[in-house]
Amino acid sequence: MNEQTFAELSAGYALGALSPEDELAYREALDAHPEWMPLVEADAAAAALLSEGVADVAPPPALRASLLAQIGAPVAEPGAEQPVAEQPSPGEDDVADPADELQDDDPRAAASGYSVGSPVTEEVQLVQRRNWTRSLFALTASIALLVGIGWGVGALTQDMRAPSAESVLAQIERSGDAQSSTAQLGDGGEATVHWSPSVDGVVLVAEGLPEIADDQSYEAWFVRGSAPIPAGAFESSDGSAAMLLEGDMEPDDVIALTIEQSGGSPSGLPTTDPIVAIPTNA
Repeated sequence: MNEQTFAELSAGYALGALSPEDELAYREALDAHPEWMPLVEADAAAAALLSEGVADVAPPPALRASLLAQIGAPVAEPGAEQPVAEQPSPGEDDVADPADELQDDDPRAAASGYSVGSPVTEEVQLVQRRNWTRSLFALTASIALLVGIGWGVGALTQDMRAPSAESVLAQIERSGDAQSSTAQLGDGGEATVHWSPSVDGVVLVAEGLPEIADDQSYEAWFVRGSAPIPAGAFESSDGSAAMLLEGDMEPDDVIALTIEQSGGSPSGLPTTDPIVAIPTNA
């Protein structure tokens, strides 16, 4: 399966519109290509955004009354004689009703105690169809609104599918000019910076990061000369991380990592000494 086919399945999965066969193919493809996960995340975000305009619809009061009446109705004992509906006299209606034939022969009617195609069933199905139609209309209207105000569906989807650290790292590793630099952390871990002149983006991969408090974050920096430039904050629950740095790296930058308050330093400058500094000019 190619990426374009997977993207189509991903969109259908986000909307809950895949057949069992397509969903199986979707899951198998995702297991085989974890680098396609950004497509899944973007489609899920788009579906969530579009669904915000769909209001909850309460069922009509008559439906509740009908259901309660059915629940309170006495249920005939197995084997008990059922009342026979009065049959029209000859000549009243010479055409047999197909629904009546299904009523007599369908085992579902005997097993449930209710008639097939009963008013309650039909009313529930009608409400379900109306809810589906209303949701589909709201989804279509949301897309039309986005186009009308100048976003454009293509531009919106492209923005939501921002590259992830994993996808950019895969591009770097496939390029013919991939470069990397590694430095050791104080407690035995290590951090590696990956980049390529032909690929946009710089990825920091770390293992064995020191434990930090719940109200703290790791923050990366481009150290350009003596000036630190924020490159993004992140958390890690197991001491490992793969982060797509924010901003562009320039030749001879040093990538530093500090521990800051949650979300990163509010001043835009480091408040602690680096736990690792990785040169990129080696």
